[in-house]
Amino acid sequence: MPVQVIMPQLGESVNEGTVTKWLKAKGDSVAEYEPLVEVNTDKVDTEIPSPAGGIILDILIPEGTTITAGTLMALIDAIGESAPEAVPQAPQPVTVAAQKPDQPVVSMPGSGQAAGRDRDLGFISPVVAKIASQNQVDLAQVPGTGQAGRITKKDILAYLERRQAEAGRVKVSVAPSPTAAVTPAYTPSIFPDDELLPLTQVRRLIAEHMVYSERTTPHVTTVMEADLSRVVAHRNANKESFAREGINLTFTAYFLSAAVSALKAFPLANSSWSEQGIVLHRPINIGLATSLGAEGLIVPVVKHADGLSLLGLARAIGDLATRARAKKLHPDEVKEGTFTITNHGISDSLFATPIINQPQCAILGVGAIQKRVVVVSDPAQGDVIAIRPMVYLGLTFDHRILDGASADNFLGGVVKALEEW
Repeated sequence: MPVQVIMPQLGESVNEGTVTKWLKAKGDSVAEYEPLVEVNTDKVDTEIPSPAGGIILDILIPEGTTITAGTLMALIDAIGESAPEAVPQAPQPVTVAAQKPDQPVVSMPGSGQAAGRDRDLGFISPVVAKIASQNQVDLAQVPGTGQAGRITKKDILAYLERRQAEAGRVKVSVAPSPTAAVTPAYTPSIFPDDELLPLTQVRRLIAEHMVYSERTTPHVTTVMEADLSRVVAHRNANKESFAREGINLTFTAYFLSAAVSALKAFPLANSSWSEQGIVLHRPINIGLATSLGAEGLIVPVVKHADGLSLLGLARAIGDLATRARAKKLHPDEVKEGTFTITNHGISDSLFATPIINQPQCAILGVGAIQKRVVVVSDPAQGDVIAIRPMVYLGLTFDHRILDGASADNFLGGVVKALEEW
């Protein structure tokens, strides 16, 4: 019998992914555990190895298709069998639950629905179900273009647009989710010498997430500056000892440590908004925006950062950044962040107003460290002019959760932690 290649569960909370590239073609030979296909989940590319050695009989999922865990992706002839005339499709996982008043109607074979509506809808994602329930949509009426006829978010939004055209108007209510943002179509002018750069999966995900964040959250930015004299002195005194442990002591470790200190003192900044109330997160999981060059950026997460020393933070930062740029992160390593830091100063930027990484409350932007002339208070001489390594810190926050005073108190806590190092 042919060996089935099944889409695996790539993380505890990762239930689907997009097939970005098949590394083998139909008819190619493949060795057991040899990389067979690349799957993208939340901007993390993961290579799925072949479960057996042999000849690839068929590839069932084309590149660019989003599928759920448990989906049949390909068949491998491990014992020299010929390809079957018809390849059966793997059934999509179906969750059966008690019907609730606010759930969309899902028709099943033999349920007595009218002709044309009697079909097995298979797996319905939470986003699709929420849109359907809030807009009174019978999903049996929605044509599915996904794998095995699965109804995708694009399918139900297209159905609502058609219904709007027929009925004159319709209100689309979407659950708070980055994938649920509806972006209006816009076509720019294209001139003869222009070049169209196709959107990568990473760039598309970034765009959807940023647009959703701006639409969902009232963004406000406050800026303070910090004197890094003590941080610079401490780093200079400890770089060599850290290097002997194989660790590069960067300034990022100090900013992360200061953020941890401030989050402990002002836990409201470590929260998320919900319609039921503000969710205070007990773990302090700090995401670090990491540039991938022309491909965009990714935000690996240092989990339980409050339990790590400066040495531990520096080690975690170096490991995550290195593997992020090498595309070796695991899907779970970019999830469950509760606060984010972006160091835009690495490109000599002084100020920035970063966009909040949903569903978090705030993001800390770190500018370039510069030696500047400032006025400092000396116990013996009073106010004097001195040269100090200074940095601007910008906090963009969700004004539904934090007010100006509370945001300033939190950012002041970050400054205090850096200046009293």
